[in-house]
Formats: sequence, C-alpha cells, structure tokens
Amino acid sequence: WKNNDTNSSSYTYRIQIDGPDHSDNKTSNTIYVSIMYLKPGTLYKFKIYAQLNGSTEGDPNGINVYTSNPVYDIEFVNVTTTTLEIKWKDNDTNASNYTYQIYISGTNYFENKTSNTPYMHVDGLEPGTLYKFEIYAEIDGNKGDPKDTSVYTKPSPVYDIKAEKITNTSLDLTWKNNDTNASNYTYRIHIDGPSSFNDFSKLTYVPISNLEPGRFYKFKIFAQINGSETEGDPNETTVYTRPSPVFNIIVEDVSTTMVNILWESPDAARSTYSYRILINGSSDTISPTTSSEISDLNPGTNYQFSIYSIAADNKTEGTPKDRIHCTDPASVDRFDCNLVEKKPQLSLDWSIPNGSYEGFRIEILNNQNKILERENQTIVTDLDYFTTYTITIVTLSCKKTSIPREKKCRTSITDPPPLTVSPVVKATSHNSFSVQFNSFNSSHGPIKAYAVIITTSEGTVSNEVLKYTYNDFWNKETSTYVAYIKTEEKRSSSTKNQDYVVEIGDESTTYGYFNGKLDPLGSYRACVAAFTRITFVNETIVNAEKSYVSFSHLSPLVGLPQNPAVITGGVVGSILVLLVIVAIVGFIFWKKKRYKNNFIMQSKLLKVENYESYFKKQKADSNCGFAEEYEDLRPVGANQPKFAADLSDNKGKNRYNNVLPYDISRVKLSIQNHPTDDYINANYMPGYNSKKEFIAAQGPLPNTVQDFWRMIWEKKIYTVVMLTKCVEQGRTKCEEYWPNKQSKNYGDLMVAMTSEIFLPEWTIRDFSIQQSDSPESHPVRQFHFTAWPDHGVPETTDLLISFRHLVHEFMKQKPQSSPTLVHCSAGVGRTGTFIAIDRLIQQMEMENTVDVYGTVYDLRMHRSLMVQTEDQYVFLNHCVMDIIKSKKEKKMDLIYQNTDAMAIYENFTPSSPYIGRANGYHV
Repeated sequence: WKNNDTNSSSYTYRIQIDGPDHSDNKTSNTIYVSIMYLKPGTLYKFKIYAQLNGSTEGDPNGINVYTSNPVYDIEFVNVTTTTLEIKWKDNDTNASNYTYQIYISGTNYFENKTSNTPYMHVDGLEPGTLYKFEIYAEIDGNKGDPKDTSVYTKPSPVYDIKAEKITNTSLDLTWKNNDTNASNYTYRIHIDGPSSFNDFSKLTYVPISNLEPGRFYKFKIFAQINGSETEGDPNETTVYTRPSPVFNIIVEDVSTTMVNILWESPDAARSTYSYRILINGSSDTISPTTSSEISDLNPGTNYQFSIYSIAADNKTEGTPKDRIHCTDPASVDRFDCNLVEKKPQLSLDWSIPNGSYEGFRIEILNNQNKILERENQTIVTDLDYFTTYTITIVTLSCKKTSIPREKKCRTSITDPPPLTVSPVVKATSHNSFSVQFNSFNSSHGPIKAYAVIITTSEGTVSNEVLKYTYNDFWNKETSTYVAYIKTEEKRSSSTKNQDYVVEIGDESTTYGYFNGKLDPLGSYRACVAAFTRITFVNETIVNAEKSYVSFSHLSPLVGLPQNPAVITGGVVGSILVLLVIVAIVGFIFWKKKRYKNNFIMQSKLLKVENYESYFKKQKADSNCGFAEEYEDLRPVGANQPKFAADLSDNKGKNRYNNVLPYDISRVKLSIQNHPTDDYINANYMPGYNSKKEFIAAQGPLPNTVQDFWRMIWEKKIYTVVMLTKCVEQGRTKCEEYWPNKQSKNYGDLMVAMTSEIFLPEWTIRDFSIQQSDSPESHPVRQFHFTAWPDHGVPETTDLLISFRHLVHEFMKQKPQSSPTLVHCSAGVGRTGTFIAIDRLIQQMEMENTVDVYGTVYDLRMHRSLMVQTEDQYVFLNHCVMDIIKSKKEKKMDLIYQNTDAMAIYENFTPSSPYIGRANGYHV
C-alpha cells in the first residue's frame, strides 16, 4: 500500500484480516506484508491501520481479495496450422466461479480472450508460428497469478511436389510451402520402398540417392518447426526409378527376314519389367521377357535395335541400349548358267534378291572367284572347253554372305584342236590304201566322228570339201572328196588315244559317202577331219556350217601299183583256195581246243580278293583276255527257239530282226481278241534275288506302246528303267511312250504324269495308271538315264553305279514279286549291262565273290545278245574293279556323289554306305 504522510516512515501498520475461516491481525513496519495460510478461492477483507508510537491509530482503509492458485497442467490439443485447443486444470474450491483471462501473443499478433471454463478454442493463427499463452484465474474482478506456456502451430503441408532428374538410383525432390515462417522450417522426407528411411532438408529441395533401379517408391514430406517437436501433416508423391540399361545383347539370325534378340537385365526388379524394342527409331514392339523374335525385316539391311526396360507401371523406361545388326542377305531366287557358243566361257545371270545388297561373289570351284558390285549378269572367261564347272553365287551385304546358290554348268564345245601329225598312208592293193591316224585331242569336246578325206591336190583342206562325194570325184567335179565317216562312241579309259586304220577303196558306204575303189597307178593324199559336232543334211552329207570340225595336215603322196589280176589271177586263186583250207582246218583245231567235248564254260567265279590280279591279266595286251571271254559267250543261248517272234502277226512288233525273244522266257500278255495278242518283245531276266526279278524289253514302237503299258499294268510293274534317248544321232531309238502335261489313253488304260525332275545325267518321272472300268490306280516311276551312248558305254563307271544304286533303293521299297522293267532301244546291250551290274554288286556284297562271265552267260540264256558289245563287257569288268578299289581305299563317296540330290524324291532316302551289308561293297 502507500502512505504519503511526512512522518510515515515512523509508522507501524496493523493489518486486520477477516475471513470465513480465518481472522487475525498482523503488524508491519513497512508498506508490505506477506499473509500466509489463507484458503484458496476465499473472500478475505483486509483493513490496514497506520499507527504511531504503538498507541495512536489512524482510520483504516481496506480491500477485499479472493485468494486463488495459478492454473496447471496446461495442454494443447488438436493443434492445426491455424487453430488449436487449450485446456488446463484448477483445483481451487471456488474454481467453478472463476473466469479465466488468456493473453495470446505471437509474431505481430496479440489477443486477450476470456473463458468461463478451463478450455478454449483458438483460431486465426499463422501456420508454423510460436504463440505464448498467459492464463489468469479471475473472480469478482480479482486476478490470480498467471500461468504461461507457448506452442507452435503446425506448418502447412507442402504442395507441388515434383520428382526430377530421375535415374535408376537417384532423383531430386522439390516442393513448395508458402507459410510466413517457412524459411525457418526443416523438412523430413520419409522414403518408403524395398526399405524405408528418412532424409532431412532445410530447403524445399532434396537429392535422394542409393535407390534401387526400377522400384516403386513413396515419398512423404513433413514440414517441421522447433526442431522435430512440431511437425505438419505430410504430403506425398510416388515414383518408379528408372530401370538400368540392359546388357549382353545377342542378335541371332533366324532367317533373312527374322532375328531373335536376347539380353539380360542387372536389376533385382527385372521380373516385373517389360521391354520395348525400338527398330530404327520408328516401329517398336513390346516383349514381356528378355528375348524377342523380330520378323518382317528386309534381308541384308542394317538395323538399330534399341531396347528399353520398362518398370511395372508400364511407363517408366530406362536408358536404352542399342545394338546394330545386319540381317543375312537373301540368296538370289533364280540363277541361270548358259554356255557361250564355241567359246570357253559361261554366261551367268540371276534375279535381284529381296532386300538390300552390295554386290555378289561368283565362285567357280577350283578355278576363280569374281566380285561384282550390283550387276546381275556376267560372262566368266578363261575357262576350258567342254568342262563342267560348279558355280556358286552369294549375295554380299554388310560384310555378310547369303546361303550360296549352286549350278553345275558345262562350257561349250568348239572345233577340235588341229592334228599336227599327218595321217600315215600305205598302199594295200592296186585300187586301195590304208589311212592310219591317231585320235584327236578331245580338250575342246568329245570327238563325235572322223571323216577321211581323199585328194589328188596339194595345199590345205577346208570345210567346203565336206559336201563332195566319191561320185563328184569320179565325175571330175572335184579333186577332193569324203571317203569315209567313222562315228566315235564314248569309250572306256582303256580305249582312249588309240590308232585308227581306215581302208580306202573298200566300197563301203557311211551315211551318204561311198568309199569307192581308186585307180591303179594313181597318186593320192589323205586328210582326217575330226568333229566335236557333226550334223547331216537329210542324214547323208555333212552340214559344214552347223558342224564343228578341224583338219589334219595332208599326208604324203601314196602311189598305187598296177593291177596284177591279169597276170597272176590263176596263181592267186590257187593260193587263196589253199589259204581258205588252211584257215578252216586251223579254225576247227582252235575250236576243238577251246571247246573240249563241245562244252562251253558257264562260270568263272572268283573271290573278291583275287579279282584284281585276274583283272590285270585279262586287261593286258589291249584287253586280250576279256576279248577271248567275250568270243566264248557269242554262241550262248543262240539256238533256243523263237517261234512266237517269227509269226507273221508278230514280226511288225519287233524293232530289230536280229533281236527276238526266246520262247522259254518271253513275257506273255493276256489274250484279248487274237491269239497273238499275248506277244511283246520282252523276256523275264534272272536277278540276284529271283528268276524273274527283271524284264528286259525293247524300246516301244508306235504300234507297241499300248502293249508296253498293258505289260506294266498286268505284271504290276512299279519301276521302269530307260537307258536310251528317244532319238540318237538322228535316228529314232525308242518311241516317246509317256504323256506329258495331259493324261493320255493307251487302249483301256489312262496314264497321267504326276511329276518330272531333270538332272544332268538322268530324269525321274512319276506316272499314275488307271483302267477305264476300275477305280484302282497304279503308280509307276521311270528312271531315265540319258548319258549312255548306243552300242557304247558311259564316260565313267561311277556314274552308272550311282544310277543303279538310286534304282535299287527304290526297288527295295516295292513288292519283291514285282519285276523291274529295263529297256534301251533293242533291249540287250545297255539293258544287259545294267542288269548285270545290279547282280554283280549284290553278289559281291552277300557272297564276297564275283562272276562277270557267269552273269553274262546266264543273261544270254534268257535273251539273246545281252551285253551286246565287247566294250560293254570290258566296261562291266571295269565297274567291278572300281567298286573293289573304292572299298579298299575307303572312298565311300565314289558311288554316291549324285545321290544327295535325290532326297527331293518322295519315299526315297539314300542308304548310308556299309549298313547291313555282308562285305561292304555297296559303296
């Protein structure tokens, strides 16, 4: 209290306390007193008396006061960014009568609020701001002691959260907060992913690292003030990290238009990925796995494949990994090879391949290579004449090559190289002389024929003389004429480079040339013309313009002696008679020696291991031993009856008068209208497995084609082997008895060709036969060998053995009761050779023995003239020798070099050598 008296410093004061539970007096020497032990919430009356000297007391002044305790347990609840609720406690007895004064102060903020309860809701605050609260209990205008406290409002949630610079393991987060006090905030970033952790930032930005690639993350951002004591409500965003780039990309070529791409991903989350493959920056494809097959590409073209890993949200992509790959170039579809007439060259042209290409490489086996940029044709030069070349072409692109296309192509023939040696001429009588010459070089093509030209002139011979005949010479129209034409058959290797001797003046006729007698005492020269191609005008005179020919030098003059007939006719006649007698006696003696007791040897069976020495012995002296064997075989079977063939109705069914079927083994057809309807020029022939394994027949005539097909139908023949061309050297050897594109009726049989495949040495045709009154259909396959000359032998043994193997493999698939029909022109020479080869090969395989002589003997007992020429007999022995050698030297591909191409035929797969064979000779 106060007192302004002058002498107040000498005063004492009595304080009278009057309350419901307490009355007392207190004394104080000052203007202050502390009164204790009052009861809270109670009205007390205080009267203060000033005293002087302990006895004089002034009038009192007083005050009424309610006692009260400060509030306690102040609590803030439901604190938000702009509001809060404050609660407190007050245990005074009279507290229910209190009012409370709340003083609120903050930054640029002050407000006084009153509450009748220990609770108050406060709003209008600033987010993230510190507020101080002072609370007074008041009753009847009397305030108790204050209680103060402070609190921060929550910061506002952040907004506009952005994830930027996202990589596979890191990203940057930015956000915004517009609170007034935001500059004082700290931010807690809670990262929730494969693992959870917190990060903190004083800024509205934070870089996050050490994340896992391709994973889903949730980021919650809390604004904090007052350290971490006051934290606002979070805002959040979700993000996928980018997948890592793929690695180990492998591109495999599936075809020229398709690749298979494989790759790997290093990420733990790769099982949730899909992948996008971008092709050349434009078209793309999606793959759920780490591989993809890409199709519809262009061959020979560079492609950039960019592979993106895509996270599980199907939109977050990683950094692409690129791989540049060139598809395989496409092969050319068409590759043609043609000879260049009379030049050692080949003309090649081919189709432009699909896709891109830089050029082509032509390879000629064992010869040369040639690179071409973008041309699709070329001429290959510097080759040899009449040589078969294996030529391959590959497409080039991106330093890659296509699958090669291959052709076998033979260069042209041309005029033979001239013979530099003159023929040797020698007078043999007064009106004839012999011309001896050696075979021409066949490097420009095989020699097809020789012409011997006679002249009484000097100088050189030209193509012009080929049109002149002996009659022209006799009529003095020319001094030079063609006396003789010798056609040259293909020969075995043993007969190459031989000498020829031609008798001039023997009055023989070849084609349109007569070899007439010469004048006694005449002087003549000879010249030899060799032909690699010879054509005739009306099969008589050589067509010089269309023939390829070269000439030898003229021989020296040969002079003929005078005719001695007038002087020595009688003497010569006597001598000739004597010589004839001597010859007859000698022949009889020789025959008796060779055929003891009129017995002809039927077999010469040899062990395979002994055959080589036997072969060398028989081959010596120009095949002398084989020639003797062949002579022994001439009469075999010849005396057997051929009555059916000699019937007048059947004579017109025979192609050759000297090749007629024996009655004992002839094939009999069904009789239809006439008793002779059963006749056809064909015989059953024994094979290795049965007596009727083959039928040997002549090539059909126009009037026997129906009978030929009737034989195939009635005898249930599935396999036909044809060993001749229809026309050879201008002569018809066999009627073309089969239909081409459209089916054809042969009597009551309808025949249709179902396939035809051409190869260089043979052709395969399939036919279907159906009888008009039957639904039954019968298939037939024809194997047509086109590389065998009439009366001759093929160029090499392996070619025919390969062909026989092809036929034999097909025969094995058919019923054993079905005979194989073999024919050439006459049905004896080439036909007999083929059947003999089949028998001999099986004999070597199964018995380890070989009997060429006995095989031919047996065949001739069933059909006349089988293995018609000595050359064919020698050729048979060469085949046997080559097979034995190939086994011995293990050249297993000798015989099968042409069979790979045959895999294209249905029901045919070449057998592996030596499988299931007794001795392995089926090489």
